[in-house]
Amino acid sequence: MTPGKWLLLITNLSGGNQTLRMRIWRAFKAAGAALVRDGVYLLPASDSARRVFTAQVRELESGGGGAHIIAFESDSPEQRQGLTALFDRTADYAESLAALSALRQALPKLAELEARRRLAALRRDIMVLVSVDFFGAEARRQAEAALEGLALALDARYAPDEPHAAPKKVRAVDAKRYRARTWATRERLWIDRVCSAWLICRFIDRKAKFLWLKRIADCPKTAVGFDFDGAEFSHVGGEVTFEVLVQSFGLEADAALAALGAVVHFLDVGGVPVPEAAGLAAMVTGARALHADDAALLESVSPVLDSLYAAFSATKA
Repeated sequence: MTPGKWLLLITNLSGGNQTLRMRIWRAFKAAGAALVRDGVYLLPASDSARRVFTAQVRELESGGGGAHIIAFESDSPEQRQGLTALFDRTADYAESLAALSALRQALPKLAELEARRRLAALRRDIMVLVSVDFFGAEARRQAEAALEGLALALDARYAPDEPHAAPKKVRAVDAKRYRARTWATRERLWIDRVCSAWLICRFIDRKAKFLWLKRIADCPKTAVGFDFDGAEFSHVGGEVTFEVLVQSFGLEADAALAALGAVVHFLDVGGVPVPEAAGLAAMVTGARALHADDAALLESVSPVLDSLYAAFSATKA
């Protein structure tokens, strides 16, 4: 996006084709385009904006209509300010902040799955809003901070034994020592634990067996613990368990695993938003609602993680 440069799309479509008109309107809404007047849409100039407009020109032409894309540059500070104001998302962020506050207040009355389902939905809505916030509103930072704070509050309520980051460096290990082992973690898997278990099965120990612990104290000495305080593999510094495992077993060169690690990191401890995060959170929330047994939960989630890994692999190739 180039500051002060814009793309304007002027459309012409007969009033009879309401289905196409609605489809076009929804596409522009999803892209965050501003409606200047009936049939006239505006976006800050960028390659992605041009692709959006070009795709809709084809749609219009296929339906018997037409459109013109006009590129221009604001010729005064007043004009730039007026055009930028068309993309003010403050009111939308205010709605999100109100919804986050309402969920925080409702936590004492909610079961964990319902709370996580609502949090995943709010996370998805905020990330969609962020994707069309072209000018980095202060309200955006406020909403992201509130979202991260609510996620921490939810974990503090429903998962008080979440691991604390150890102030040490991630150490490389001999992968041969971790074959056909029993791995142990806390029961009722959530994002970091279920993704770490998938990582272990797919890339570290294909013959792994798992114990889902009701109490950390019950972890056998011969088991490889992960994602709890005192475990062999858990949070280190700013890294979540998934990221620690990737580094410990020398898998850093796999760009797709790094991309998946960024999703896990955001969902587990916050930070930089990742587009795929909301979808994965919603899917794991649904899987937890369907499967009380952690082995079944891992089996259910694994194909989704396989697909996400494949998608990241194709993107990074």
